[in-house]
Amino acid sequence: MAQEQFDIAVVGGGPGGYVAAIRAAQLGFRTVLVEREHLGGICLNWGCIPTKALLRSAEILDHIRHATDYGLHVGDSGFDLQKIVERSRKVAAQLNAGVRHLLKKNKVQVLEGHARLAGAGKLHITQKNGALDIGATHIILATGARARAMAPVEPDGKLVWSYKEAMTPDRMPKSLLVVGSGAIGIEFASFYRSLGAEVTVVEVRDRILPVEDAEISEFSRKSFERQGMKILTSASVQSLEKKADGVVAKLDVAGQKLTVEADRVIAAVGIVGNVENLGLEGSGVQVEGTHIVTDEWCRTGEPGVYAIGDVASAPWLAHKASHEGILCVERIAGVKGIHALDRTRIPGCTYSRPQVASIGLTEAMAVERGYQIKVGRFPFAGNGKAIALGEPEGLIKTVFDAKTGELLGAHMAGAEVTELIHGYSIGKTLETTEAELAHTVFPHPTLSEMLHEATLAAYGKAIHS
Repeated sequence: MAQEQFDIAVVGGGPGGYVAAIRAAQLGFRTVLVEREHLGGICLNWGCIPTKALLRSAEILDHIRHATDYGLHVGDSGFDLQKIVERSRKVAAQLNAGVRHLLKKNKVQVLEGHARLAGAGKLHITQKNGALDIGATHIILATGARARAMAPVEPDGKLVWSYKEAMTPDRMPKSLLVVGSGAIGIEFASFYRSLGAEVTVVEVRDRILPVEDAEISEFSRKSFERQGMKILTSASVQSLEKKADGVVAKLDVAGQKLTVEADRVIAAVGIVGNVENLGLEGSGVQVEGTHIVTDEWCRTGEPGVYAIGDVASAPWLAHKASHEGILCVERIAGVKGIHALDRTRIPGCTYSRPQVASIGLTEAMAVERGYQIKVGRFPFAGNGKAIALGEPEGLIKTVFDAKTGELLGAHMAGAEVTELIHGYSIGKTLETTEAELAHTVFPHPTLSEMLHEATLAAYGKAIHS
């Protein structure tokens, strides 16, 4: 029996893979998508989306607790953890079904199983009830990544949680040790603190949210600490003693020894690319660390093989993966006018309380690269909408090239900044300078006015600060 032949085969159905497959079908390619577990990938099923559902429950609980600040009277402000988790899983299931529908609508053939390269233009797919081989002119690897396991905090599913256990707890821990203060660690820390757990965050580097601008990191830390979160930086877990229903962690905090007891530990110390058992051996595909090396068009060293999303280069973000999927397929199709991905134009978001969002160069990075800069800052306390919302805690910071006015970066912490950052994202895509932003009319009263004021502040023109 002759093997089935496709124009494009996508391995992995996450936010990079399923988007690539749909765009390929739209462009007229005969397309197949191979997924071994969950359509939508980790992001939709166990990451970006269900965690936001959890955090939304925590946010509403916070609002209820402060209802009297708004002249409102409400009853019991308790919660049902099981129902919070159930809602989160239902949201994920709904979107999983939505992805399946979109693939069917666009006539993408979906195969369930594990795919590996089997020679030039070939894939071998292992399925539950057998195996098959298919051919494809172009093969896109979008296999994603998984949580990194590092001693002594390797997840065990009971006392030391990965993101999966943290999203589906069987009961509410009274105390929690979160190891790692990137977006994942901080979001879980924020969620459980809002629900009343005593939370301690351990970060090996000298500040939390280490990829963010230092000023925003410090602002966020102070806010988290005011909420009762304990944060230990320049700290590492030296050992972990497991009890019947809790752990005792021995820490090194800037050279000082400290012991922390907690009901549970969440390990959030980074990710590892899923490069195993893909048939990369003997191919031209190169792997550095645990990630596939690609060029600016997502091509690997093997002709006809591409890699996108978390299995490829940083930043490891769902929206970056989706953009790469479209970019890769359109390049294959010869679409005119597309541009290679500029990573300084990719926004990052953390959905804690307060939220954190950023794009482009931090102040320190801009200085290191030799720019003469102008920096603007605008506090939420100077914005009428923020005050009316009861959300006066926040900061927006801009970094401009003093010579050209180019927007180099923007960094913010506060309510809904994950929704505001797109304004600067569009500005960077359009290669905006401060002049265009200064002459843009922002609606009043909105939080978005602060994007304008933070721009004006860089040039000494802010009105409300």
